[in-house]
Amino acid sequence: MKKSVCLYFQVHQPTRLRQYRFFDIGKDSHYYDDFSNRTILKRVAQKCYLPMNQLLLEAIKKSKGKFKLAFSISGSAFEQFDRYAPEVLDSFRALAETGKVEFLCETYYHSLASLASPAEFAHQVEKHRNTVREALGVEPVAFRNTELIYSDAIARQVYELGFKTMLTEGARHIMGWKSPDYVYTAESQPKLKLLLRNYRLSDDLAFRFQDSGWSEWPLTAEKFLGWLKESEGDIINLFMDYETFGEHQGVESGIFDFMRALPAMLISDGSLEFTTPSQAARGIKPVASLGVHDPISWADEERDLSAWLGNELQQEAYSKLYGLTEKLGIIDDPQLWSDFGHLQESDHLYYMCTKFFSDGEIHKRFSPYDTPYEAFINYMNVLSDFIIRTNYAEQQN
Repeated sequence: MKKSVCLYFQVHQPTRLRQYRFFDIGKDSHYYDDFSNRTILKRVAQKCYLPMNQLLLEAIKKSKGKFKLAFSISGSAFEQFDRYAPEVLDSFRALAETGKVEFLCETYYHSLASLASPAEFAHQVEKHRNTVREALGVEPVAFRNTELIYSDAIARQVYELGFKTMLTEGARHIMGWKSPDYVYTAESQPKLKLLLRNYRLSDDLAFRFQDSGWSEWPLTAEKFLGWLKESEGDIINLFMDYETFGEHQGVESGIFDFMRALPAMLISDGSLEFTTPSQAARGIKPVASLGVHDPISWADEERDLSAWLGNELQQEAYSKLYGLTEKLGIIDDPQLWSDFGHLQESDHLYYMCTKFFSDGEIHKRFSPYDTPYEAFINYMNVLSDFIIRTNYAEQQN
């Protein structure tokens, strides 16, 4: 049996908040920076989504379907495609029509609902499943949680929602001596198959590819293929943000040339084959179960929740927001539900991270705020207005 390579790309664009001042509270309930959202989405579409989708479509056709991969597109990204760049959605539909691209299910709002509210989590998963079905004409049957967040408790919820395959991180502190390059099962739900990210090889592409100070620079398709072949497991899972291509690693880095060469080179070698998550879960026998008591993720060195809940600012914002869940369920107002969803996007908490060193630099790079404290103040101003609206709607009910 050939060793498998599973490529999965995450597509997400947050709904960025406008500069919302204390004096806006109770007076103006439009929270979003429409200009930034449109400008950034259109820029990333031109630099990443459109050229990479075309590159991948050509690779699938040239390989006669031997090249396969998977995507997960957040509901927030779907909304922005529909609003600002419908041609991007068309290009994803073209990929879906090949039958060689699997589209995964996730939380609609790229949220932390799996940690906070089983009911809200289930609602978002179903909303996302319906969106993928309507937008792309395919039924998602495998699941990836926001930021690959996973635990034994989440595994049970995911299986109860109808999924038999889930993607997560091959976190070193969980794996110990075990390799991520095999299929595992969830200890809390043995019928749920787990695919674990090979973080070293994934990060070689996502973070180190254009680093001229890296000892392996420049990374060629030939060299990378050699590393894949050296793996002793059954499957190598390469999971990364789609914006790696053209946005985080610019076209001048050679990342597009690398991705243009890799599929044909791997297929012609003959010792490896591409697979999708569901295909891998069906065809590769699990080697062991995996128990994860405390949640893991793919973020930062710790591979835990500290990127979003590691300080008091983040914890206060998180608890105040999710403290409204029950009240909103009683009110059941569509506009409040929509705003509640967008305020759950994990990016808002990510911007409040106060870490230092390399992880801190990554957080700073993706934040529209000058400091984490500005991110917190802005978010809490918005949340204060949202709470006023929620309380008013409760009184009217």
